[in-house]
Amino acid sequence: MIEYDRVTHYYGKRLIYRDLSFTVPRGRILGLLGKNGTGKTTTINILSGFIKPYAGTCRLLGYDTRTMPAKERARIGLLLEGHVQYPFMTIQQIERFYAPFYPRWNKDAYYELMRLMKVQDYQHLNQMSNGQRSQVALGLLMAQDPELLILDDFSLGLDPGYRRLFVEYLRDYCQRGNKTVFLTSHIIQDLERLVDDCIVMDYGSILRQCPVSELMSPGKTLEDTFIELTGKY
Repeated sequence: MIEYDRVTHYYGKRLIYRDLSFTVPRGRILGLLGKNGTGKTTTINILSGFIKPYAGTCRLLGYDTRTMPAKERARIGLLLEGHVQYPFMTIQQIERFYAPFYPRWNKDAYYELMRLMKVQDYQHLNQMSNGQRSQVALGLLMAQDPELLILDDFSLGLDPGYRRLFVEYLRDYCQRGNKTVFLTSHIIQDLERLVDDCIVMDYGSILRQCPVSELMSPGKTLEDTFIELTGKY
Protein backbone atom coordinates (compact mmCIF):
# COMPACT_ATOMS: atom_id res chain seq x y z
CA MET A 1 0.00 0.00 0.00
CA ILE A 2 2.94 2.35 0.71
CA GLU A 3 6.46 2.17 -0.73
CA TYR A 4 8.92 4.77 0.51
CA ASP A 5 12.10 4.08 -1.43
CA ARG A 6 15.43 5.68 -0.37
CA VAL A 7 13.91 9.11 0.19
CA THR A 8 16.24 11.98 1.08
CA HIS A 9 15.00 15.45 1.95
CA TYR A 10 16.43 18.80 3.00
CA TYR A 11 14.97 22.09 4.16
CA GLY A 12 17.51 24.52 2.82
CA LYS A 13 20.85 23.10 3.94
CA ARG A 14 19.35 21.17 6.85
CA LEU A 15 19.18 17.42 6.26
CA ILE A 16 15.87 15.97 7.45
CA TYR A 17 16.83 12.37 6.63
CA ARG A 18 18.79 10.38 4.07
CA ASP A 19 17.79 7.18 2.23
CA LEU A 20 14.70 6.55 4.32
CA SER A 21 12.93 3.38 3.14
CA PHE A 22 9.92 1.49 4.43
CA THR A 23 6.85 -0.34 3.16
CA VAL A 24 3.37 -0.78 4.59
CA PRO A 25 1.56 -3.96 3.46
CA ARG A 26 -2.21 -4.10 3.17
CA GLY A 27 -4.00 -4.51 6.48
CA ARG A 28 -1.11 -3.33 8.68
CA ILE A 29 -0.85 -0.29 10.97
CA LEU A 30 2.56 1.38 10.95
CA GLY A 31 3.50 4.11 13.41
CA LEU A 32 6.23 6.66 12.68
CA LEU A 33 7.38 7.71 16.15
CA GLY A 34 9.71 10.52 17.06
CA LYS A 35 10.17 13.79 18.89
CA ASN A 36 8.87 17.05 17.46
CA GLY A 37 10.96 18.27 14.53
CA THR A 38 12.38 14.90 13.48
CA GLY A 39 10.62 14.81 10.10
CA LYS A 40 7.31 13.06 10.75
CA THR A 41 5.10 15.71 9.15
CA THR A 42 7.60 16.06 6.29
CA THR A 43 7.07 12.37 5.60
CA ILE A 44 3.29 12.87 5.56
CA ASN A 45 3.64 15.80 3.14
CA ILE A 46 5.81 13.74 0.80
CA LEU A 47 3.36 10.83 0.97
CA SER A 48 0.54 13.25 0.14
CA GLY A 49 2.39 14.68 -2.86
CA PHE A 50 2.55 18.16 -1.32
CA ILE A 51 6.36 18.08 -1.24
CA LYS A 52 8.73 16.70 -3.86
CA PRO A 53 11.62 14.90 -2.11
CA TYR A 54 15.20 15.84 -2.87
CA ALA A 55 15.82 12.24 -3.91
CA GLY A 56 14.01 8.91 -3.88
CA THR A 57 10.53 7.71 -4.79
CA CYS A 58 7.26 7.45 -2.90
CA ARG A 59 4.34 5.30 -4.08
CA LEU A 60 0.82 4.86 -2.75
CA LEU A 61 -1.33 1.99 -4.02
CA GLY A 62 1.36 1.42 -6.64
CA TYR A 63 1.29 4.98 -8.01
CA ASP A 64 3.96 7.66 -7.76
CA THR A 65 2.52 10.24 -5.37
CA ARG A 66 3.42 13.11 -7.72
CA THR A 67 1.41 11.73 -10.67
CA MET A 68 -1.29 9.71 -8.94
CA PRO A 69 -4.71 9.91 -10.71
CA ALA A 70 -7.45 11.72 -8.83
CA LYS A 71 -9.76 8.68 -8.85
CA GLU A 72 -7.07 6.67 -7.05
CA ARG A 73 -6.58 9.40 -4.44
CA ALA A 74 -10.23 8.87 -3.50
CA ARG A 75 -9.14 5.53 -1.96
CA ILE A 76 -6.97 7.40 0.58
CA GLY A 77 -8.08 9.24 3.71
CA LEU A 78 -5.71 11.99 4.85
CA LEU A 79 -5.68 13.77 8.20
CA LEU A 80 -3.41 16.78 8.70
CA GLU A 81 -3.13 18.00 12.29
CA GLY A 82 -6.64 16.93 13.23
CA HIS A 83 -8.74 20.00 12.44
CA VAL A 84 -11.71 20.67 10.17
CA GLN A 85 -13.07 23.80 8.55
CA TYR A 86 -16.56 25.33 8.80
CA PRO A 87 -16.59 25.87 12.59
CA PHE A 88 -20.06 27.46 12.37
CA MET A 89 -21.56 24.07 11.50
CA THR A 90 -22.93 21.50 13.93
CA ILE A 91 -21.89 17.84 14.15
CA GLN A 92 -24.88 16.85 12.02
CA GLN A 93 -24.57 19.68 9.49
CA ILE A 94 -20.94 18.98 8.67
CA GLU A 95 -21.67 15.27 8.13
CA ARG A 96 -24.46 16.12 5.69
CA PHE A 97 -22.19 18.65 3.94
CA TYR A 98 -19.39 16.12 3.31
CA ALA A 99 -21.55 13.12 2.42
CA PRO A 100 -22.38 13.96 -1.26
CA PHE A 101 -18.68 14.19 -2.18
CA TYR A 102 -17.95 10.53 -1.34
CA PRO A 103 -19.79 7.70 -3.12
CA ARG A 104 -18.86 5.15 -0.42
CA TRP A 105 -19.94 7.42 2.44
CA ASN A 106 -20.71 5.51 5.66
CA LYS A 107 -22.33 7.90 8.10
CA ASP A 108 -22.63 5.16 10.74
CA ALA A 109 -18.84 5.16 11.15
CA TYR A 110 -18.96 8.90 11.81
CA TYR A 111 -21.81 8.86 14.32
CA GLU A 112 -20.41 5.81 16.10
CA LEU A 113 -17.27 7.78 16.93
CA MET A 114 -19.27 10.88 17.90
CA ARG A 115 -21.28 8.81 20.39
CA LEU A 116 -18.09 7.28 21.78
CA MET A 117 -16.65 10.76 22.32
CA LYS A 118 -19.94 11.94 23.90
CA VAL A 119 -20.64 14.84 21.54
CA GLN A 120 -24.18 15.71 20.44
CA ASP A 121 -25.55 16.28 16.94
CA TYR A 122 -26.49 19.90 17.72
CA GLN A 123 -23.06 20.95 19.03
CA HIS A 124 -21.19 23.55 16.95
CA LEU A 125 -17.55 22.91 16.12
CA ASN A 126 -16.52 26.35 17.40
CA GLN A 127 -17.81 25.37 20.84
CA MET A 128 -15.63 22.27 21.04
CA SER A 129 -12.14 21.64 22.38
CA ASN A 130 -9.22 20.93 20.04
CA GLY A 131 -9.42 17.28 20.98
CA GLN A 132 -13.11 17.05 20.12
CA ARG A 133 -12.57 18.78 16.77
CA SER A 134 -9.80 16.29 16.03
CA GLN A 135 -12.26 13.47 16.54
CA VAL A 136 -14.80 15.12 14.23
CA ALA A 137 -12.09 15.21 11.54
CA LEU A 138 -11.30 11.54 12.15
CA GLY A 139 -14.98 10.61 12.04
CA LEU A 140 -15.39 12.35 8.69
CA LEU A 141 -12.30 10.54 7.45
CA MET A 142 -13.62 7.14 8.51
CA ALA A 143 -17.00 7.83 6.91
CA GLN A 144 -15.22 8.16 3.54
CA ASP A 145 -14.44 4.42 3.85
CA PRO A 146 -10.87 4.75 2.51
CA GLU A 147 -8.62 1.74 1.95
CA LEU A 148 -5.57 3.60 3.29
CA LEU A 149 -5.60 6.10 6.16
CA ILE A 150 -2.71 8.54 6.64
CA LEU A 151 -2.92 10.28 10.01
CA ASP A 152 -0.62 13.05 11.24
CA ASP A 153 -0.68 13.40 15.04
CA PHE A 154 -4.13 11.81 15.24
CA SER A 155 -4.33 12.20 19.05
CA LEU A 156 -3.81 15.98 19.03
CA GLY A 157 -5.54 17.55 22.02
CA LEU A 158 -6.94 14.32 23.47
CA ASP A 159 -6.61 13.59 27.15
CA PRO A 160 -5.35 10.11 28.13
CA GLY A 161 -8.82 8.66 28.71
CA TYR A 162 -10.24 9.67 25.34
CA ARG A 163 -6.97 8.75 23.63
CA ARG A 164 -7.28 5.18 24.89
CA LEU A 165 -10.93 5.05 23.79
CA PHE A 166 -10.02 6.22 20.31
CA VAL A 167 -7.06 3.84 20.00
CA GLU A 168 -9.38 0.92 20.74
CA TYR A 169 -11.99 2.23 18.30
CA LEU A 170 -9.45 2.76 15.50
CA ARG A 171 -7.99 -0.71 15.96
CA ASP A 172 -11.44 -2.30 15.76
CA TYR A 173 -12.42 -0.15 12.75
CA CYS A 174 -9.30 -1.21 10.85
CA GLN A 175 -9.69 -4.90 11.66
CA ARG A 176 -13.35 -4.92 10.60
CA GLY A 177 -12.61 -3.28 7.25
CA ASN A 178 -9.09 -4.63 6.56
CA LYS A 179 -7.83 -1.04 6.49
CA THR A 180 -4.20 -0.01 6.19
CA VAL A 181 -2.94 2.85 8.36
CA PHE A 182 0.18 5.00 8.42
CA LEU A 183 0.28 7.33 11.39
CA THR A 184 2.71 9.66 13.12
CA SER A 185 2.88 10.53 16.79
CA HIS A 186 5.22 11.79 19.48
CA ILE A 187 2.85 10.47 22.18
CA ILE A 188 3.91 6.88 22.73
CA GLN A 189 1.56 5.85 25.52
CA ASP A 190 -1.17 3.42 24.37
CA LEU A 191 0.29 2.97 20.86
CA GLU A 192 1.60 -0.50 21.64
CA ARG A 193 -2.05 -1.60 21.55
CA LEU A 194 -2.59 -0.02 18.14
CA VAL A 195 0.38 -0.30 15.79
CA ASP A 196 1.68 -3.52 14.22
CA ASP A 197 5.01 -2.08 13.05
CA CYS A 198 6.92 1.03 13.98
CA ILE A 199 9.76 3.27 12.91
CA VAL A 200 11.55 5.18 15.67
CA MET A 201 12.99 8.34 14.13
CA ASP A 202 15.59 10.71 15.51
CA TYR A 203 16.98 13.87 13.94
CA GLY A 204 18.26 12.83 10.51
CA SER A 205 18.23 9.09 11.12
CA ILE A 206 16.14 5.99 11.74
CA LEU A 207 16.98 4.39 15.08
CA ARG A 208 14.82 1.29 14.70
CA GLN A 209 12.36 -0.15 12.19
CA CYS A 210 10.60 -3.41 13.08
CA PRO A 211 7.37 -5.02 14.31
CA VAL A 212 6.31 -3.66 17.68
CA SER A 213 6.58 -7.15 19.15
CA GLU A 214 10.36 -7.04 18.64
CA LEU A 215 10.60 -3.95 20.84
CA MET A 216 8.59 -5.45 23.67
CA SER A 217 9.89 -7.67 26.45
CA PRO A 218 8.52 -8.72 29.85
CA GLY A 219 8.18 -5.65 32.03
CA LYS A 220 9.10 -3.23 29.21
CA THR A 221 6.63 -1.03 27.34
CA LEU A 222 6.97 0.64 23.96
CA GLU A 223 7.43 3.92 25.81
CA ASP A 224 10.37 2.46 27.76
CA THR A 225 12.04 1.36 24.53
CA PHE A 226 11.40 4.72 22.86
CA ILE A 227 13.09 6.54 25.76
CA GLU A 228 16.05 4.15 25.63
CA LEU A 229 16.52 4.81 21.92
CA THR A 230 15.98 8.59 21.89
CA GLY A 231 16.68 9.78 25.41
CA LYS A 232 14.09 11.35 27.71
CA TYR A 233 11.42 13.51 26.11
